[in-house]
Amino acid sequence: MKRIAVAAIAALTLLLGAGPAFAGNPHFVTADATRSDDTLTVAFKEAGLGNEPQVHVVLTADALCINGGGKHPKAVNKESLEAAGDFPVQNGKAEGTLSVTASFDPPCSPPMTVQFTNVRLVDETSGATANIPGTF
Repeated sequence: MKRIAVAAIAALTLLLGAGPAFAGNPHFVTADATRSDDTLTVAFKEAGLGNEPQVHVVLTADALCINGGGKHPKAVNKESLEAAGDFPVQNGKAEGTLSVTASFDPPCSPPMTVQFTNVRLVDETSGATANIPGTF
């Protein structure tokens, strides 16, 4: 009788909330990057989040200063950038935008331009990631 009671309590515990925090499959549905001058902005939509109240998303990217010939002249003209934010979850989905701005010393001024590479989003709450291919 005691074994049946223990088994019933264990089963009930699993059914009522001792399971994983995410009911679905957290993933980025969209992750679109755009550049305006020296700023990179990424708009995203994440789904499969279950009942989380919010997610913490981090944007990382490398900024390069590219000369008029399309070359990256110095390794020192590269910086790794990061921006993060908390976004509310509604109906298992979260949407938002994050931006990073490059600033070089000396400045990356015309004819040189800023390019962004290795753009990546990470939801540190769910573990979902999105690598955004290309140069911006």
